[in-house]
Amino acid sequence: MRFFADMCVDVRIVRWLQEQEHDATHLRDEGLHRMPNGEIFKKAINEDRVVITFDLDFAEIAALTEGKKSSVILFRLRNTRTPHVIERLSTVLEDSSEALEKGAVVVVEESRHRVRFLPIGETGGNL
Repeated sequence: MRFFADMCVDVRIVRWLQEQEHDATHLRDEGLHRMPNGEIFKKAINEDRVVITFDLDFAEIAALTEGKKSSVILFRLRNTRTPHVIERLSTVLEDSSEALEKGAVVVVEESRHRVRFLPIGETGGNL
């Protein structure tokens, strides 16, 4: 799977994804740390990447894309330490890879994660 990490995501999470044989890149890696969220999302769509973020804007942007697909993993964690984020991400990837490939927003919380298929509001919207 291909991933694009937002600036709020620790680069160590990207390195972990790479170690797991995923194609993952960070905004910093490409010198795009000042790119607006809408442009980041367009880039993710063009490159068929899943956006990984803590920024609520991306879930809203994904919901408004009118059928253009790029999935989002949105972390809503109290514990944002990198080992915990990686642990939660590992679970999400085990459980939700198929949804992410189809187009979904996965909201990751401390003890659960929720999947909303894109576009929001179509049949099969929740898991």
